[in-house]
Amino acid sequence: MATTTRPVRRIQTRARPGPIELVVEGLREIWSRRQLARYLVQADMIKHGANTVLGNIWWVLDPLLQMAVYVLFVAVILGKGGADYPLFVFAAILPWKWFSSSMSDAILSVTSREAIIRQVKFPAIVLPVAATASGVVSFLFGLIPLFAMMLLFYADRITPYLLLIPAVAAVQFFFSLSLCIVFAAINVFFRDLGNLERHLVRLWFYLSPALYATKDLDPAKYGILAELYKLNPWVVLFESYHDVIYAGPKGVPGPPDWAGLGILLLVSFIMIGFATFVFKRLEPAFAKVL
Repeated sequence: MATTTRPVRRIQTRARPGPIELVVEGLREIWSRRQLARYLVQADMIKHGANTVLGNIWWVLDPLLQMAVYVLFVAVILGKGGADYPLFVFAAILPWKWFSSSMSDAILSVTSREAIIRQVKFPAIVLPVAATASGVVSFLFGLIPLFAMMLLFYADRITPYLLLIPAVAAVQFFFSLSLCIVFAAINVFFRDLGNLERHLVRLWFYLSPALYATKDLDPAKYGILAELYKLNPWVVLFESYHDVIYAGPKGVPGPPDWAGLGILLLVSFIMIGFATFVFKRLEPAFAKVL
């Protein structure tokens, strides 16, 4: 009896994308969906403005109230702080409010839209990017009281170096974006990350030269901790904001730490690549977990 053999069909499976492919794919999705990101930013602005009595004015009042609290505690109660201390504090509170709000919004950006992610397939990486970009709006509103304060009380510190604020802010944006992308992905699997993030960010603020200057730390007293302290990215960012707004090493406003900002920008680009890789690697499991 003759037997016939059937050809064996080999099921070809798509090879798993490599790290570089995932990074390129993620960056391409961000760029191609930039209109969606813009829409999400506008929707976030409307939502935050509609949820409060003062609306968008709160973006101006909030950093001023935070400044008042720190000035009362440090300058009045503790009797510390230098000349024009309110301006010194406000120059740090303004970018930090942008960073902390971006982190809080970005961490929940994916989990808060779980219904959409389960039903519609779209590049979820746009969500933390939009959350980070929406923080730029609050930063821009915060510049209004900053310039008003300088015109009324600190006119002697108004210099052309104020025009360099966007350069420092650009470095902060890319640094923040890298953290926002990776934490948004991890929070899908570990929902307690959002609660932990609030405490870590608050601790990070106090461990950075926001309420005090780096020169106030005695290297002889803290030893190697003083050197490790300089590795904090917010040392470069806060000092750069202080340089152009408050005063640089010479006691007057001057240029920021270009070398430090350049290194941080390069590190931020590397971190964005790593964060994009992590996000794209975990993204296929979002719909199952959510």
